[in-house]
Amino acid sequence: MAKRKSANGETNGDATTDLLRDSDATDEFFMGFALNEARLARDEGEVPIGAVIVIDNQITGSGRNRPIGSNDPTAHAEIVALREAARRVGNYRLTEATLYVTIEPCAMCAGALVNARVKRLVYGAVDLRAGGVDTVFQICTNSSLNHQVEVTSEVRAEEGRRLMQAFFRRRRKAAPGDDNVSTFD
Repeated sequence: MAKRKSANGETNGDATTDLLRDSDATDEFFMGFALNEARLARDEGEVPIGAVIVIDNQITGSGRNRPIGSNDPTAHAEIVALREAARRVGNYRLTEATLYVTIEPCAMCAGALVNARVKRLVYGAVDLRAGGVDTVFQICTNSSLNHQVEVTSEVRAEEGRRLMQAFFRRRRKAAPGDDNVSTFD
């Protein structure tokens, strides 16, 4: 990694510090952790979506889809990560948090981000069928709500998309006639 110059012209040789100052590289770095959570969900037979919450360049919460295994329809990756982060910081408001998630959040999860006052959302692939942020609904940026979330999309999107496509391809082969159709193919 090349050294970066600060505003005063000095260089910093610490590659990690430099990485975390470059927002694109930081987003890709932390999205890697969300992708790892998605792989764990896939390995557990859940839809492969993963999320991490970062505050001050530290992961404070992580989650992966668990509605099937936990018999909890709200156990989406984002909700699991929000719960863990709120518990760790001791506050339900996560005003300095960035949530990284592999797929565009659904309406429920987008609403939870607004309610938790999350500062920023970074997601990978769009969800054309149920996206609650950009594609179907625009919950995170809706000016009628009391909080808006800064949104960055399409970060490492192809990796998340491939995970979803492979998962649903395998599911369709295992259960012919299954009505569970994916918009990721």
